Amino acid sequence: MRINVSQQLKASIGSIRNYPVNGMVDIAGSGSLVQGEVRLMRTDRGILAKGRLHTEVEITCSRCLSLFSHPLTLNIEEEYSPITDVVSGASLPLPDEPGCFTIDEHHILDLTEAIRQYALLAIPMKPLCRENCAGLCPNCGHNLNQGPCDCLLVNKTKGTE
Repeated sequence: MRINVSQQLKASIGSIRNYPVNGMVDIAGSGSLVQGEVRLMRTDRGILAKGRLHTEVEITCSRCLSLFSHPLTLNIEEEYSPITDVVSGASLPLPDEPGCFTIDEHHILDLTEAIRQYALLAIPMKPLCRENCAGLCPNCGHNLNQGPCDCLLVNKTKGTE
């Protein structure tokens, strides 16, 4: 997700360019296809990247511990600051804010880390494979979405005797 912004850094403040996004990003240990569009706008400090992106991540259900695919929509908005002057090639001071995104010395803006961070924040804290997930049997650990387990059937028949 690397974009050469050298010409846009030379453009006037407010100039806008749109770029399609279609590539793989490592999110939570597995590669995910990310698609959408990002709009880059020249600011007085660098380039503002805004976009709406879509991806799917493979995550574990918090009730039944099964892996499932979960769609994510990411609304990215980050400002990237250049570390090298586009005209003179001189080094520029880094912004004071910790964790800020930068444009490298070759004037390449890399969206990969911002996309990864936004995706991690968008993953639900307690993901469910489906709303009515039955979870696991507390006695034997059987996935109750696949039907009742033997120990539940045994306990029900003992209670009716």
